[in-house]
Amino acid sequence: MDFEKARFNMVEQQVRPWDVLNPRVLDVISEIPREQFAPNEYRNLAYVDTRIPLGSYEDHPLAMAKPTIEGRILQELDIQDEDLVLEIGTGSGYLTACLAKLGRHVDSVDLDEDMTAMAEKNLQALNINNVNLSTGDASKGWEQKRNYDVIVISAAMKRIPQSYRKLLKTGGRMFVVTGEAPAMTAHRVTRIGNNEWTSEELFETSIEPMIEPVEHKFIF
Repeated sequence: MDFEKARFNMVEQQVRPWDVLNPRVLDVISEIPREQFAPNEYRNLAYVDTRIPLGSYEDHPLAMAKPTIEGRILQELDIQDEDLVLEIGTGSGYLTACLAKLGRHVDSVDLDEDMTAMAEKNLQALNINNVNLSTGDASKGWEQKRNYDVIVISAAMKRIPQSYRKLLKTGGRMFVVTGEAPAMTAHRVTRIGNNEWTSEELFETSIEPMIEPVEHKFIF
């Protein structure tokens, strides 16, 4: 399979028509080999607009998001060169790689140590080093927290947690999907003051729900 041609077609026929027009975002998506982040048996689906299975965690299915969704996430967050990014839900590391190419540094956390290990291997293969990967529950353990310019929550939540809003710097943006399948809504939350945020509805979608962990200690 000609992955380079498939990547070009994905950008031009799927991502761009979904209102992803930021040149930096399109360049990054055009550059990063998405097939390297898909399990071997699904590499031929890397540039199809579908979720790609990544296995399961405590009987919950895990998947790579559709490339159109990932493109819109990157577009809506308008990530700048100096931005510090927090990603909740690393998966196989593809979106992590895109965030790292666009921003200064990415802290990424996942509940599944197998996903963390997979992402680390995938990122190292591309010499992407401005990422700190952790395994654990991102809703806990913020004693060592720092504030972020950008936060990406890659699984759907029933509501937007105030604890994550508070991790944003003033002017910081967060992408989060709320609701339950099939009716979910993507939001961009922006912190505009010490105790003030705005929330904008972006588009309707359906993604994997956030897994409620049994008990995990989170360490950055």
